[in-house]
Amino acid sequence: MTSPDPYRIDTRCTAFLDDRRIAAGELRHVALRAQQALEAQPDARLLIFDDADARLIDLDLRGGAAEVVQRLNRGEVPTPSGTEVPKRGRGRPKLGVVAREVTLLPRHWQWLSAQPGGASVALRKLVDAARGEHAAGDQRRAAQERAYRFLSSMGGDRPGFEEATRALFAGDSLKFDAEVSAWPDDVRDHATMLAADAWPH
Repeated sequence: MTSPDPYRIDTRCTAFLDDRRIAAGELRHVALRAQQALEAQPDARLLIFDDADARLIDLDLRGGAAEVVQRLNRGEVPTPSGTEVPKRGRGRPKLGVVAREVTLLPRHWQWLSAQPGGASVALRKLVDAARGEHAAGDQRRAAQERAYRFLSSMGGDRPGFEEATRALFAGDSLKFDAEVSAWPDDVRDHATMLAADAWPH
């Protein structure tokens, strides 16, 4: 899941110019390579993907390399789309504890309050237990969503896109590989890599 914080300049990402992968690595390096490539081919389509979840990173690459670096160094890096930056509030941020609102029915609060350590400790234990129990399924679902985002951006109008998408969510790796096999090498290879954890083990 993507953090709601703005992208950091060391975020790992991959850039495509049309169907060619032109850079991969930390955002600060990928941004410079992307700016140079776009300067050489201004009519090409440039897309930069966050490696963690394949969300698109929309950078301001206007001007020369020095201007791009200045914007990055000033922290002018966008927040992942569809997320909201939380307001600073209560909690113990130095310990990694963040306070957020939780809405429960009275019976839930009564049960939580009766647990050893109180509601916060009980909730943390419940979340950790659920994460452990559902880890494999969560990993598979995250890989499906990540691969689907990339497929939609890079392959939405290609032959086999819908079939590949169905195979992705059906857990059919052989069908998926067959449907993307004729796609440009860099697009096919990146899609296959993103989908690697989507298949049942």
